[in-house]
Amino acid sequence: MTRRALAGSFAFVLLSVLAVAAATLVPMQDYTVHILVQTATFAIAVFGLTVVLGLCGQINLAQAAFFGFGAYAVGLGTADLHLNFWIALAMGAAVTLVMGAFLGMTTLRLGGHYLAMVTISFQQIVTLVMVNWIPVTHGPDGVGSIQRPPGLQSSQAFLGMCVAAVALIGYLVWRLPQTPIGRAMRAVRDNELAAGVAGINVYKVKVAAFALAAVLGGIGGGLFAGGFAYVSPDQFSFAESVVFITMTLLGGVASPVGALIGTGLLIVLPESLRFLKSVPGLYLAIYGLAIILIIRYMPDGIWGFVQHRVRRWLAPPPFTAAPAELVLSPAYQGAETAAALEVRDLAKHFGGVKAVDQISFSVGRGEVHALIGPNGSGKTTTLNVLSGIYAATSGSVRLGGRDVTALPPHARTAAGLGRTFQNIRLFRSMTALENVVIGAEHPGNPLAGGHAALVERARSALAFVGLEARANEPVTGFSYGHQRLIEIARALAGNPTLLLLDEPAAGLNPTEKMELRDLLRRIAAKGLTILIIDHDMTLVTEVAARITVLNFGRRIADGGAAEVLAQPEVIAAYLGSEPDVPAFA
Repeated sequence: MTRRALAGSFAFVLLSVLAVAAATLVPMQDYTVHILVQTATFAIAVFGLTVVLGLCGQINLAQAAFFGFGAYAVGLGTADLHLNFWIALAMGAAVTLVMGAFLGMTTLRLGGHYLAMVTISFQQIVTLVMVNWIPVTHGPDGVGSIQRPPGLQSSQAFLGMCVAAVALIGYLVWRLPQTPIGRAMRAVRDNELAAGVAGINVYKVKVAAFALAAVLGGIGGGLFAGGFAYVSPDQFSFAESVVFITMTLLGGVASPVGALIGTGLLIVLPESLRFLKSVPGLYLAIYGLAIILIIRYMPDGIWGFVQHRVRRWLAPPPFTAAPAELVLSPAYQGAETAAALEVRDLAKHFGGVKAVDQISFSVGRGEVHALIGPNGSGKTTTLNVLSGIYAATSGSVRLGGRDVTALPPHARTAAGLGRTFQNIRLFRSMTALENVVIGAEHPGNPLAGGHAALVERARSALAFVGLEARANEPVTGFSYGHQRLIEIARALAGNPTLLLLDEPAAGLNPTEKMELRDLLRRIAAKGLTILIIDHDMTLVTEVAARITVLNFGRRIADGGAAEVLAQPEVIAAYLGSEPDVPAFA
């Protein structure tokens, strides 16, 4: 942890201690204590939405259901089963973990409005069970006489414990984005396809985010039950899930500080306006207007608005030491393997359309191999099958001597595959350094270790493409050409056996194309194998030793660059000109 992070952690601990002391020792009316307990317990549940929605980008409209699971676990555990409060709370957390993971595993291959609809349905089912399973839940009458932990029977003592829980959980959620799983969540939120190709198990990360959000909802609900000593189904309806989402969006979806601000705003503001209730409609009008104005003028929430204004003071200091030279050490399964990539009878059909039709070729170790063809010839589809984005209809793919035909994208990355895209796919909310760290962090990279080693590896990759001096800048501030270089650096940081480049020269000006050519030559000089797709024939002929040509999904030529480009069939299919036309000049 850096000195700056240590100072921030110390300040956080100090503020937390002061908050707990104030909540415990400062005399308060019971009404005020109840409002603060509600704020603290709701905030913990909203922290869960910060994880699943803010960090991972997954919609969850069932947080009140998990809040209810935790509340009923404590209520039924202490009132009916006479269990210790902490045991009942742990049971509630375990139940929500299982239910959250189950819901995630069964729904997270969905996305967008489909995921929202499923979580709404789950919320409604849970509410119906709470109302109608009377022998267990006590039905609409709810559960009363809920016990608090021993030694925390007074309202203010319990409030102090809730504030301490908010501080601890808030700190963990605040630190989460700097952990491997947190970085993976942010990558999935920004670009799922790029995250998978960078070595992240997207599905597992989504399920983990959903399960963690559910656990935090359950803990918040359990503390809520202890604070109010009574729970009933109407407290955990779909309307409460909407309230949780609103709290998250108002305060700032990506930060626990924003979650706390949004929770306090939606709980404290109505209470602050109680004196206006004597005027019919005025209270709701002011309350609604305040929310509309915040959403309209602060689309990233209150805390997001503040962060944008102070970002330049929060930027990390520049690095003082120069990065090490980039090391590339491709791994092969056996020394007898002459080819880095072997493709045999590969096919990909979309219904009756044969986008890739029984193609075969191999790419030798340390070779720059080009895959060319006219638009619609199946080049990008081939790369998508090679990288696992599409499943092959038939055929096989061997990478470094290993059969990877059935592996998903993240597993192929771990096996040694690196990839860039025709349409740049960077993690837009992150800096250049954070993007490249994710590329270096995948399992199977022998050149990556702890976080310090990952940062050093990422700096080396950025220095190799000439952008290390701007490592801590957001990627949105880079030019189009420099964003391409960051994407290449991210792939190189993962120490691939084979680097797939999908039209890296697309959109570059002549100067940037020359720089790209020199970069590819430097990569090849380090012994890395490259398979490149590009329409710029000057670039292709200058960097590639061998070329495979596709047309209508089939291979029509394969061999040395000069030999292939002189074939009449290639000229006719790819260039539409006669052999004597200097089309490659």
